[in-house]
Order: sequence, then structure tokens, then C-alpha cells
Amino acid sequence: MPTTPRRPTHPPTKHARKPTKAGADARHGVARVLSKLGICSRTQAATYVREGRVAVNGRIVRDPETPVIATRDRISLDGSDVQSAERIYLMLNKPRGYVTSARDERGRETVYALLADSGLPWIAPVGRLDKASEGLLLLTNDSEWAARITAPQSELNKTYHVQIDRVPDEALLDALRVGVADGDEHLSVKAVRFLRHGDKTAWLEIVLDEGRNRQIRRLLAALHIQVLRLVRVAIGPLQLGELRKGESRALTAAERAALKV
Repeated sequence: MPTTPRRPTHPPTKHARKPTKAGADARHGVARVLSKLGICSRTQAATYVREGRVAVNGRIVRDPETPVIATRDRISLDGSDVQSAERIYLMLNKPRGYVTSARDERGRETVYALLADSGLPWIAPVGRLDKASEGLLLLTNDSEWAARITAPQSELNKTYHVQIDRVPDEALLDALRVGVADGDEHLSVKAVRFLRHGDKTAWLEIVLDEGRNRQIRRLLAALHIQVLRLVRVAIGPLQLGELRKGESRALTAAERAALKV
């Protein structure tokens, strides 16, 4: 008796997962959403959630990763509905001796002490300057803008004026351009030029196109050169200008547009 040919079998196909809706209707953890709205840092938001101070659609949540849609869900903090904070973009001329963080476990003065009487809502530094460094520091409550500023893809050069403990020759400037190995990292500068000098010290202008931790200090130390002062004077086209030490001001719309991020 003839048999009916069996149909070829195929492995079951998985249903394609629907793409997540991007933009305002995307789901994110509630702590991240509070940060994106400019209310507080993501770390602080997570603390608020764990303390039971945050509700979503009238229900207290204690998991910072509770998924919400900012444009649809009602989020409240301490019983008050959360609204997107007015976006703030500041430049600060950071003096030496201040730590670029909200609080310091060693009790050192932070840059927030310079803003204590400003009446501003929560803002956060965009990148960092170490305690001994000075100059242009950006602060904002727009976390997405801050991420674009610090992303390598932004291609925003950072320009520094650096005082060193000797008068350099061309060989030293070439050595900075070529760079050195420091552990498993290669440290170098994008550009360097001589500015001025005294009897035993000099000022250089150094341009970086990446943001490695303490990059200039580590590079110069590897060449047995001491940094006496380090001042960031520009981020991309944005110049520190005549802003006095310890003072801050809002960026203009034209300045934000010039950053092209």
C-alpha cells in the first residue's frame, strides 16, 4: 500500500519581537525617568524609590527598575505629581580645591558650595575636573544633553592651559604629541603649543580629543614634568572667557547651538 509522502518538517520559527517604541513612549525604569525629567540624579532617584517616596499611578513602588512611560504614567514624589523640570545649562569657572561631585566621603568642599545661594534646582556636572584643576565646568539637569556632550562621538575638543615646572623645547612638545604608554593605555595630546614662559616655568596650550582620567597629569608625569596649574579654557567652541573664579552663568541659546550635540 503506497504511503503518503511526509511533509518536510522545519524548526518552529520564533515570532519576531516587536520593536520597542523609541522616544517619549519608551519604557524605562522609574529611577531613570526621574533623572531624565531633571528632578534628581539617577542614584538619588533610586534611593527615593527604595524609601517608598515614589508612586506610579497612585501605587507606591520600591523597585527603581519599575518600568514606566513618562508620557503616560503618573509619577509622584512625596505625594506631589512630578513635572519635567525647566532645563538648565550653566558654565562654572571652577577654582582649585573643589571636588566635582555632589558630596564627598572625605568631607572636602564640592562645587555645589559655589552654587549654594543660587536657588537652582538639582543640576549635575557634565564630566569632571579633579580637585587641583580649574576652569570651565558645565552643569545641567538635562541628562541626555550631558551624555551627548561627554560621548566620544561628539568630537568636542577640550582645551587646557597648563603651567609646568620648566621651559620646554621642541623635543618635549613632540614627545607630548607622540605620547607614552601608561599601563595598558596610550596617552597623547591632539595638539600642543607653547604660550609663554618665565625663568623656570612655562605655560602650554594642550588640546585633547578624548577624556581619559587625569590624562594630562599622567602624561606629563611620565615625562618627569610637574604640573603647577591646569585650567580648562574651552569645550569645543565654548570659551571660559572672562567669567571670574567661582562664578557661574547660564549658557545662551547660541552657545548651546554651537556645541552641535
